[in-house]
Amino acid sequence: MKNTPKNPALLVRISDDKAEDRAGVGRQEADTRALAVRLGWGTGEVFVENDTSAFKRRAVTLPDGSTGLRVFRPEFRRLLDAITVGQVDGLIAYHLDRVARDPRDLEDLIDAVELTRIPVDSVTGSLRLASDADITMARIGVAIANQSSRDASRRIRRKMDELAEAGTYSGGGARRYGYEPDGMTVRPDEAEVLRYAAHRVLEGASVTAVGRELDEQGHRPVKAQRWSSKTLGDQLRSARVAGLRVHRGEIVGEAAWPAILERDTWEQVLVALNSRRTYDNRRELAHWLGGLLFCDRCGHALQANFVREGVHRYWCHSGHRRGGCGRIAIQGEGAEREAERQVVEYLSRPDVAERLAEVTSRRGADRARTDLAADEHQLRDLSRMWAEKAITLDEYAEARKIIQARIDGAKAVQMAQVPEAARKVLAAADPAAAFRSLNPTRKRETARVLLASLGYKGWKVEPHDASKARRFDPSRMALMEVDR
Repeated sequence: MKNTPKNPALLVRISDDKAEDRAGVGRQEADTRALAVRLGWGTGEVFVENDTSAFKRRAVTLPDGSTGLRVFRPEFRRLLDAITVGQVDGLIAYHLDRVARDPRDLEDLIDAVELTRIPVDSVTGSLRLASDADITMARIGVAIANQSSRDASRRIRRKMDELAEAGTYSGGGARRYGYEPDGMTVRPDEAEVLRYAAHRVLEGASVTAVGRELDEQGHRPVKAQRWSSKTLGDQLRSARVAGLRVHRGEIVGEAAWPAILERDTWEQVLVALNSRRTYDNRRELAHWLGGLLFCDRCGHALQANFVREGVHRYWCHSGHRRGGCGRIAIQGEGAEREAERQVVEYLSRPDVAERLAEVTSRRGADRARTDLAADEHQLRDLSRMWAEKAITLDEYAEARKIIQARIDGAKAVQMAQVPEAARKVLAAADPAAAFRSLNPTRKRETARVLLASLGYKGWKVEPHDASKARRFDPSRMALMEVDR
């Protein structure tokens, strides 16, 4: 090992900084600096992981393109790089479990230390990597710490399941807007703000515009000085404001706290927001088929894409975070013309009003809501049976596929509440002309509802036939059924 490091790294980490005052990492830094003085070492860069878990993993894309579960610790990875390239000549940490609770992280550190032969020490003496015995003890210590984290995680999950089943508030995190810190008591002034925002969205105002209004009126979110479109949009989409309990990303039933928005109002707000999700920062859509066209190859929604002045296309965007395959595109004006032709043709059918009323009636929505709750409850029971090894993984996967298809169908019915624009089209003396006169936003809202009443969610766009000329081909667009 190298002697008397002049530029050792100090690593400090705390998993949960509820007070957000960095006091935990501050105490660790003071202790690691004191140890460096006692050892006669210098002090180099401090690598700080505040409010960072060394146990929780997330799905990431690996260098070979596959997906795996990894602990996400950018500062720890930066430290390993600094060790490997010789930027630091030693390492001091507070304790072994501050450095690693995941065996893979420890092995990466061991590799870097054995490659560079830098000395490693810790305030508590629990981490040294100078010999095979030190390394073995570190591996045992991390295995024990990892098991401890797993035990704690299992107990917390079970407690969260219990609270979710009861519909009660689980606590933790920042105060929810509209509610007191107990999560159960409504703040009347903030509740009125959310009701006003929902009303403005249903009138057609963009989330960005509503946020500006709230800023001008002096209303502030919980942890910021101004409303962003994302913050306000998330507040209005939250099932909490409708008095619903969400657990692991799914609505599991009625909550114990009172609702701020009526259920029907909240669902209509979801329709309005979801119909313009990609365009939250615009007052109006430019092209109305976004979210109604889907790639035949990978299933992703196509997005409007500028080509040149006056020309656009819809493309399966493959850019960062888009997730598309990039292999399907269709000429925009032609696609909109064909989609409008099909919608107008449907509007001319004598049974359209009856079909739409059945799908979007309160009775239909209530039935869909009841079916959805029952299926989601069954899905939770199925997960529990698999966890308890009462069924095999194949049995679980097959049953889950069937139940999930029913859930998707019920959600499609719920999301098909008739927006104001669609009601006006249906009430018009000439529905086809009324539809053609709509702006892009209202046209998409109306088309989405009309398609849902037929059991469709949009159009699937098939690949271009290379043997044909490069011009718009309406046969590439086929109606796509809602999964059932």
